[in-house]
Amino acid sequence: MKRIEGQLRGILKMMDEGKDCKAVVTQLSAVRSGVDHTIGVIVSQNLKECILEAKSNEATNDSVQEAMELLVKSR
Repeated sequence: MKRIEGQLRGILKMMDEGKDCKAVVTQLSAVRSGVDHTIGVIVSQNLKECILEAKSNEATNDSVQEAMELLVKSR
């Protein structure tokens, strides 16, 4: 998250300085990739915790379904 924050600050600086559109878009794509990766890490960690804490198969299935919906929604 700190890296993404730094990249966004850099993009704002690039825009203030009137940098080339292609360079700005390239950096925005890098931020998007970082956000996508972060979403995956958070959802997978949450899924792992839910499965470990689940007390029944139904609860586990609900947790898995919810995590899958979060991943699909993030795309």
